[in-house]
Amino acid sequence: MEQEELIPANDFCIHHNIEYSFISSLENSGLISVTSVQSSTYIHPDEIHKLEKFVRLHYDLDINIEGIETINYLLERIEEMQREIVSLRNKM
Repeated sequence: MEQEELIPANDFCIHHNIEYSFISSLENSGLISVTSVQSSTYIHPDEIHKLEKFVRLHYDLDINIEGIETINYLLERIEEMQREIVSLRNKM
């Protein structure tokens, strides 16, 4: 993966007016993955959509990390069930 593709975590924090510790907490809980290159932290573009969703949940709705983990788990389960429904309908 080339470094040009990656988004500096500090730039993301400045742009969204959030603290870096929030990104660190999300990474520690396994909700997002970040890449470290030469003592700098970067976010892969594929993670941005999830990260922005988590920012809105935390800062706009005041949901803590544990709540975000639960919401993320439930949303993933819903998506999984929707894929299963589509698959079952296609078999009919």
